Amino acid sequence: MMRTKLTMGTKSLCSWLCSLLLLMAVSTEAFGQTMTVRGVVSAASDGGTLPGVTVSVKNTTRGTFTNAEGRYELSVNAGDVLVFSFVGFETLEKTVATGTLDVVMAETAQALGDVVVIGYGTTNIKDATGSMEAISEEDFNKGNIVTPESLLNGRVAGLTINQGGEPGAGSTIRIRGGASLNASNDPLIIINGLPIENTSVGGSRSVLSSLNPNEIESFTVLKDASATAIYGSRASNGVIIITTKEAQDQLNITLGMQTNVSQLANKFDVFSADEYRELINERRPDLVGDLGDANTDWQEEIYRTGVSTNFNLSAEGSLFGKVPTRIGLNRTDQEGIRLTSEFERSAATLNMRPSFFDDALKVSVNVNYSLEKNRFASGQEGNAITFDPTQPVYDDESPFGGYFQYYQDNNDGVWDVNDLTPFAAWNPVANLMQTENRSTVNRVFGNIKLDYTLPFFPELTATVNLGYDEQSGEGFSRTSNESPVTQPPDQLFLGSSSEYTSYRVNRLFDGYLRYAKELTRFNVEGTVGYSFQKFKDDNWSSGELLNDQEDSEPVYNVSPDLVLIGLFGRANLSMDNKYFLTLSYRADGTSRFAEDNRWGYFPAAAVSWKINEDLFPDSDVFSTMKIRAGWGITGQQDIGDRDIYLPRYSIGLPTSQYQFGNQVLQVGVPIFRNDVIKWEETMTTNIGVDFGLFNDRFFGSVEYFYKESKDLLTNSAIADGSNFSNAGIQNLGNFTTQGVEFSINGDIIRSNEGFNWNVNYNTTFITQEITKLALGADILAGGIAGGTGGNIQLHRVGYSPYMFYVHKQVYDETGMPIEGAYADLNGDNVINDEDRYLHRNGIPDVTMGFLSNMNYKNWNLSFNLRAALGQYNYNNVNSVNAQLANIKLNNVLSNIPVSTLDSEFEITENVITSDYYIEEASYLKLDNITLGYNFTNPWFKGMKGANLSAGVQNVFVITNYSGIDPEVFNNGIDNTIYPRARTYFLALKFNF
Repeated sequence: MMRTKLTMGTKSLCSWLCSLLLLMAVSTEAFGQTMTVRGVVSAASDGGTLPGVTVSVKNTTRGTFTNAEGRYELSVNAGDVLVFSFVGFETLEKTVATGTLDVVMAETAQALGDVVVIGYGTTNIKDATGSMEAISEEDFNKGNIVTPESLLNGRVAGLTINQGGEPGAGSTIRIRGGASLNASNDPLIIINGLPIENTSVGGSRSVLSSLNPNEIESFTVLKDASATAIYGSRASNGVIIITTKEAQDQLNITLGMQTNVSQLANKFDVFSADEYRELINERRPDLVGDLGDANTDWQEEIYRTGVSTNFNLSAEGSLFGKVPTRIGLNRTDQEGIRLTSEFERSAATLNMRPSFFDDALKVSVNVNYSLEKNRFASGQEGNAITFDPTQPVYDDESPFGGYFQYYQDNNDGVWDVNDLTPFAAWNPVANLMQTENRSTVNRVFGNIKLDYTLPFFPELTATVNLGYDEQSGEGFSRTSNESPVTQPPDQLFLGSSSEYTSYRVNRLFDGYLRYAKELTRFNVEGTVGYSFQKFKDDNWSSGELLNDQEDSEPVYNVSPDLVLIGLFGRANLSMDNKYFLTLSYRADGTSRFAEDNRWGYFPAAAVSWKINEDLFPDSDVFSTMKIRAGWGITGQQDIGDRDIYLPRYSIGLPTSQYQFGNQVLQVGVPIFRNDVIKWEETMTTNIGVDFGLFNDRFFGSVEYFYKESKDLLTNSAIADGSNFSNAGIQNLGNFTTQGVEFSINGDIIRSNEGFNWNVNYNTTFITQEITKLALGADILAGGIAGGTGGNIQLHRVGYSPYMFYVHKQVYDETGMPIEGAYADLNGDNVINDEDRYLHRNGIPDVTMGFLSNMNYKNWNLSFNLRAALGQYNYNNVNSVNAQLANIKLNNVLSNIPVSTLDSEFEITENVITSDYYIEEASYLKLDNITLGYNFTNPWFKGMKGANLSAGVQNVFVITNYSGIDPEVFNNGIDNTIYPRARTYFLALKFNF
């Protein structure tokens, strides 16, 4: 079954958008005459002139600075809008009409005064009561940005983003460590008011890979319950609100081009071919005859230099002189460094902001379309690490497409699996090159928002927000018949072929009323509303098309619809613009739970006080100081299963049958059911201080938070005979998270000569503890390679989640570890699992981020650093490979890590649970460094400015960890990753 693709194709959509772009151009005033504008910038408070003020033409890279006397001079077009910005002063916009333009700037709190998007509304950061942080375009990370989350990695205290190395890679995103054990720990992501699912459609790289980062205006990160409880059901892990760019009236066209070259940054340290021959001669001379004549670095062979390009074209202006309209087009082609891996994205965005009835009705239309094409490359790192380096990549006599493979013709006249060397590894390069795994994903998402202010009651605004997100994916995987892949029943070399389709749709209706009234000393704002969201999906898989056995027939799964309903309200009260109170409440219903437990109730409250205005209003040091505190409850119901409370049956394979008399029936097996499952709840308490120093030249915050999660949705053991499984999702357990966040931003240097240096630093200290589990019983976690059913982590009351569960290694007098010798921790003279203990975990105690921006006239230099301290990894690469007995593995020679000689371990099973493989994995990373130059003199008619930039991504890593990268997934278990490439990029941007 192949689902019909979305009806709007890339070609037709682009043609339509280009026609609209042309219409915008002809309906907007032509470029004005070039002229020189001059003026003086002064302060409103004392009339003094202001040196070092940035004066730029809006939506261009052209600009200048005021000199020591506060004067400026700039070449512009008549009708251009000049933007005047200076730290500690309110940003000002003025339209050029004549050759002289003097301006007066009012002092204000710059960053603390920014208006940001929050749940069902906006707020002013300086008036906010909850814990939130807004990152706008000028503060985004720079460099090779393919997916949106890369823009804010390391930029927000309490927010960690662990992004993979593959092209278009998704990320593990956590706000304050998450709040659950087995349910989702992903934050709720909202794009222009539309909450999206945290799982992507089949064939897609990630939920955000279809969104063009170039079209994002800002992120707002909501961290505490007082800020997130308005979203109730999915807000226990925090909320990230993404706002895309809105259309402006003035015609502006931007063209951006970027080329990237990516290379492997680091490799596992294994023996080279010559070193391996020497090792065999010294340690296993009986195997010398098995050595080959080649010199192959298999890690080098499975990687390549990846070349990528990124093009962005955007245009905005007033359609028919009345409708602000913006169009954005994107084309991204990214080659991964692993052979055959590719990511392509063609995306288009449309934003229109018409208004009617003298602006009483404001309409915002956002439409996003993307066509994503992928070629996936299977992980061959483990194979490349261990494959014999003395064997070649290619073999002219090989029957397997010319690739070297381990085989011996048994001369039985049949070319089948019996001619392969039993259990021998397959050539990792052949595995990549002989498999084609491709997908195509179409996605249309967006919203229509209508805000109507009642003419007869101007304090009341009614809002309706309609959202829609449809994704359709299809793909196939084909392996060549020249590969060693066989098919039953004869096990002939036929290769492999399968197909799949996947479909998801997400519909949203939000309706709410907002009342806002400014009184003499009091401001009152209230919001009440209703939300309905419905998720629908189905998936089809062909099974193995080259296997005609009964058990390989197609599978079609239609998931039950998921419906979420919310009733919410919020009140904001302020007095004298110094004292603030926020109250919110949400009732949420989910179709995941039975009727008795379907609804959850989530209250929140927060207060804040601008103490500087009462205690030290004339201070020259503290220009802003606000203390705030919040409390609230949020919920969690994202457990994957949508019908866990209902009786369910799993149909067996076609060959799973039972005979009743003469009738043969296919078997249906009852599966786990829990009709008393209910909401997991997280209660959060926090207190913080926001501050501004020296007229807000420096500003930041410090905050303490405490979270307690109750009725954890946990996959736990079940008493035999009490259900249809020995384990399932239940409400069992509590755990707490607490920590401290600190951030500061400021201008280190503000020079009259045009040199400015701005920095941002943030850090988070975090600890977690499990306080309750069912019957106090431990829960195994963290599966590892090596052996069968092995786990290296444990959940236990009184400890952090995902603690490493290991034996304590014993060492001899020289400091060498003794193989299989562990401490008898319980003193019973028997070494077994009772002697394993909890030792470290993969969650860092401290994370840090640092961003530096330096500008000198037209030059700019930026870089950003990230660090993690107190992080530990279990090196599963070494624990399963770094043993001398692995020199011959599965009947063939196998390479091993060089670190094997440090331990002299022989057998994997003797040491795999040793704490010897727990390594300190703290790190400091320079993620990006970018140098740019702004061209302010037009190169040709119609050009407003240009920017040329170059830089490096993934510049260096400082760490003591022995693996290729200390930043791994799986809560600190390192069993190889797709390496993060070092990327060199060159970008050019034009404004017209």
